[in-house]
Amino acid sequence: MQSLQQAEATKTVDSLVELFAENADLSNLAMHEPIRGKEAIRQFWQNYLSVFEQIRSHFTHTSEGSGTIALEWTSEGTLSSGEPIRYRGVSILETQAGQVQHFRTYYDSAAFLPQGAKA
Repeated sequence: MQSLQQAEATKTVDSLVELFAENADLSNLAMHEPIRGKEAIRQFWQNYLSVFEQIRSHFTHTSEGSGTIALEWTSEGTLSSGEPIRYRGVSILETQAGQVQHFRTYYDSAAFLPQGAKA
């Protein structure tokens, strides 16, 4: 959680990417297939952060079991277009030996629609 918040504040993803195993995979609602490997994950986080002028995630609930972590969160900020954004989601992390092996995130994708398209 702290690594994500640090990446959001600094736009530097190194500490976040270091949490992932070399062969980790990552997926979200916008992807047809998961991406694999640290370099692809680095590119994902860089692209994600480039969408925002500024963004801050607040973690509202966490649950940790044997090798699985569930994070419920709300992110608020400003898109690079200057439009404010607030959206919620859940991320599921599967870990092994202290590193993320699988990262899946589910979020309110309607929040990213252009202002006139939102109901």
